[in-house]
Amino acid sequence: MVADDPEDRKGRLKDIGGSKSDQWNNTLANQAMQALWTKNSDANTRDKQLGATIAALMGIAPKDELEGMMAAQLVAAHNAAMECYRRAMIGEQTFEGRRENLAQANKLSRTYAALLEALNRHRGKGQQKVTVEHVHVHAGGQAVVGMVATPPDQPGGGDRNKLEEQPHAKQIAHAPESALPCPDPQRDAVPVARDGQRALPDARRQGAGSGQGQ
Repeated sequence: MVADDPEDRKGRLKDIGGSKSDQWNNTLANQAMQALWTKNSDANTRDKQLGATIAALMGIAPKDELEGMMAAQLVAAHNAAMECYRRAMIGEQTFEGRRENLAQANKLSRTYAALLEALNRHRGKGQQKVTVEHVHVHAGGQAVVGMVATPPDQPGGGDRNKLEEQPHAKQIAHAPESALPCPDPQRDAVPVARDGQRALPDARRQGAGSGQGQ
């Protein structure tokens, strides 16, 4: 056996099996075609099935031997799954037979999905890249993910946006609020008093009330 025959390394069938070796490509194509269910097919239908298998391999377009094997198994898993689905739909099929065929079709469909995912990973598709630039943990166990500037008291520090509220910050000004409605329409509305702005009681009124009470 010659493993590196120049006549075999022309790669004329590389579109089918992904290899420069036409022996490999031819063998792979025959393996995929032999995995077809052709028992009930006439000659014309069988030729169409074989041609469709080769067209499927060429459509997947394997770039190397690994992709060629996955492509052949994809075609075989698809054909086997569809045959199980077909048998499950036969009118004279028993309940147990229908259930078994659907179970096998489900397994084959999952195999097909796993093969397709493996082929995409091999080709570098479907990969997600997540980059965490900085993680800053604050007091209380909270974390902020993102760009955080260096504090001013450290080398290279500068102004930065504070991400947490200062718990002891003093309130400088109060926003005006609307006055409460007064039940007596002839009197002025009672203003709402806030912290540090509450009105003091009238000492004269208290004194007058005390004198009348005595």
